[in-house]
Amino acid sequence: MTDRAGGASPGAGPGAVDGSRRAGPRRAGPLSHRAFRWLLAARTTSILGNAVAPIALAFAVLDLTGSPADLGLVVASRSVATVAVLLLGGVVADRLPRDVVLVGTSLAAAATQGAVAALVVTGSATIPALVLLGVLNGATAGVSLPASAALVPETVPADLLRPANAFLRLGLNAGSVVGASAGAGLVAVVGPGWGLAVDAAGFALAGALFSRLRLPATPRQLRDDGRRPSVLADLREGWHEFSSRSWVWIVVAQFAVLNAAFVGATTVLGPVVADASFGRGAWGLVVAAQTVGLGVGAVLALRWRPRHGLAVGVALMAVTAVPVVTLGVAPVLPALLAAFLLGGVALEVFAITWDQSLQSSVPRAALARVCSYDMVGSFVAIPLGEVLVGPAAHLVGTGPVLLACAAVIVAATVVAVSTPGVRRLTSDPTGPGPG
Repeated sequence: MTDRAGGASPGAGPGAVDGSRRAGPRRAGPLSHRAFRWLLAARTTSILGNAVAPIALAFAVLDLTGSPADLGLVVASRSVATVAVLLLGGVVADRLPRDVVLVGTSLAAAATQGAVAALVVTGSATIPALVLLGVLNGATAGVSLPASAALVPETVPADLLRPANAFLRLGLNAGSVVGASAGAGLVAVVGPGWGLAVDAAGFALAGALFSRLRLPATPRQLRDDGRRPSVLADLREGWHEFSSRSWVWIVVAQFAVLNAAFVGATTVLGPVVADASFGRGAWGLVVAAQTVGLGVGAVLALRWRPRHGLAVGVALMAVTAVPVVTLGVAPVLPALLAAFLLGGVALEVFAITWDQSLQSSVPRAALARVCSYDMVGSFVAIPLGEVLVGPAAHLVGTGPVLLACAAVIVAATVVAVSTPGVRRLTSDPTGPGPG
């Protein structure tokens, strides 16, 4: 649900990256900052390969056993490991240089995905082996995600956070469109194993690009006696920053429910519907259509800045029920392309507003930990959704399960947007400083 941040002083830290806070670079936008350009390149590169992985892995498992339940088990193993490690990852990202953390986790992700690709290509893959490697890859993601989410304010001034987040999301979306489209063709022509190999190569190259950030060291907070706080003390401080803002935990609770329903419906049942109707190659186009919608949403977020942007973004999450309903009642390619594109627009308008809200409201020294609590809450129910939708589809049919998932998405959105804390939050273009 989130993406990056961190800093040194109230506005001086990011400017120090480029050695200047002159009005010229600020007017030029985030691309005038060297560190941000490397960050944009690294994140776009990693997503190019990573967009292939869900498609390739889904069809690798279906080729292996043909079971939606097995597919749910494999993808859930990665999600469980990610959630289990996220809080520790937030502490690590607030203690160590975040660019160094991202180099290490990118290389570790390349190794684990490379191992999965080798097993699939050689025909030696088994469900237990894929589950084990999924756990290792998910644990790596659990360390990298908070560091990534807390990095953006270290690369640009506070008043450029919104356009910087929009540029990063545009790069992510463009990489996803290319990766998903090429990945679907790659899977259809030469098999899913080579798609996973592309993902591994993307992580390796991203690690090299992250190493070019070279951000100035940020001193971490010590106790009164000069010693570093314990991990538990760091976690308690992060929890205080998270729980003291009602709008944060309300939206996180919304996404705990929404993500379980949406990811279970699209990641597990989407490929099943595709195999039974419009075909595997076309499923890649459907995924790409959602990513095109994300790109449209990023451009829209650059131009449209409502005063109560968080409330607008939260309300738009009801639109993500549309592609789920379409999968259940009209699984034909034109309708799915339109529905997933519309859902992508809504998702992206929310995501950019959410990133800016956190980066502008949470002290930078605690931002990675707050992001880790956000991610744990948002992701914790995803494995449950992934595991349950397959057996439920066996019992009552795929269509009814998809409609039930859509109803859950709408209900969670209505509850969240009706709360005063979410409705009253206004946009703040200045950042909170290092805290």
